[in-house]
Amino acid sequence: MSFKSVALSFNVQAECNVTRARAGLMKLPHYEIKTPVFMPVGTQGTMKGLLPEQLEKLDCEIILGNTYHLGNRPGTEVLKKVGGLHKFMGWNRALLTDSGGFQMVSLLKLAEITEEGVKFKSPYDNSEIMLTPEKSIEIQNCIGADIIMQLDDVVQTTFQDYDRIKEATERTSRWLDRCLKAHKRPNEQSIFPIVQGLLNKELRTQSAKDHMTKEVNGFAIGGLSGGEAKDDFWPMVSLGTEILDNNRPRYLMGVGMAIDLVVCVALGVDMFDCVFPTRTARFGCALVNTGQLNLKQKKYETDLNPIDKDCTCSTCTTYTRAYLHCIVTVETVACHLISVHNIAFQMRLMRTMRENIENDTFPQFVTRFVNELYPTGICPKWVTDALTSVGITVCQK
Repeated sequence: MSFKSVALSFNVQAECNVTRARAGLMKLPHYEIKTPVFMPVGTQGTMKGLLPEQLEKLDCEIILGNTYHLGNRPGTEVLKKVGGLHKFMGWNRALLTDSGGFQMVSLLKLAEITEEGVKFKSPYDNSEIMLTPEKSIEIQNCIGADIIMQLDDVVQTTFQDYDRIKEATERTSRWLDRCLKAHKRPNEQSIFPIVQGLLNKELRTQSAKDHMTKEVNGFAIGGLSGGEAKDDFWPMVSLGTEILDNNRPRYLMGVGMAIDLVVCVALGVDMFDCVFPTRTARFGCALVNTGQLNLKQKKYETDLNPIDKDCTCSTCTTYTRAYLHCIVTVETVACHLISVHNIAFQMRLMRTMRENIENDTFPQFVTRFVNELYPTGICPKWVTDALTSVGITVCQK
């Protein structure tokens, strides 16, 4: 299976013979991406606590930038002068930018959504601003990311008003048409539409089918990972991967916990992003196959082991848990050191899944991963149900 356009080509190189997992190669203007891939979030054009060259050493192929924040600072004029975000931040690999809409709704005190766009008050000078689909694309064209997102009408995942959810879903499709029409750099940047519909199967189906009729290079599954129950989450992911074109990449927005990544790769997702690895590092938590180590806990005070003896990142090969315990949440370097490890963990997890898909051993890998994460043999029902739906039986001793 393959897809090719000027701005993006995608070739499925291997498929799991049991689940929907697949390993692919996505060629973008700035870099070639091996999928499945996790994309760390660099909101302001920087990863908190990490330099671009460190991300390259960690084998990170693509990162995210935030359209809303970058549009405000440094602003489009500066980005135009310097030649885009790649040059501004010194990053030579691929970039993806969100549309800016989610922050307008989630972070600001005043936001009003109309058919025209999102009206809000700027937190910088309290001025009133209107973000339209056209404006979102204009900013993203200036940023110059390889993949850019349509402006969508965002509703909190746990929202219950059917009429509002239906309105948002249908408006998202209308805004997609406006985004595609406004796009000035289609040969260099790919717009991904965002499937909406929250937890309503019919609306999600309608949204996905609407997007499938458009000339786009990939798709995003949005409106999830916002507080809904996992039992509601995974069927919506599964529905999306069932409907969306197998030949183009499928991106699940805002998902980054290890078990979620493993389950959703099994369900057929190719791309993920989340602030989780770096955000949890700032709280002193390191990611390991058994979950997380809270290095603030006193039990690590005299522990001279690395975070993970099997990890080859610079943190694990140099520092002990005791040292990190001593400085965590006190010295800013602790955030840096744990972030290095957490990003290394995510990169290794995605690489391991890809290798097992290529070697036709992905179901066995999933079983081992789940057994290590839940050694008692009792794992969450949603994990069991989701994996059972694609042919893998776990957590039954």
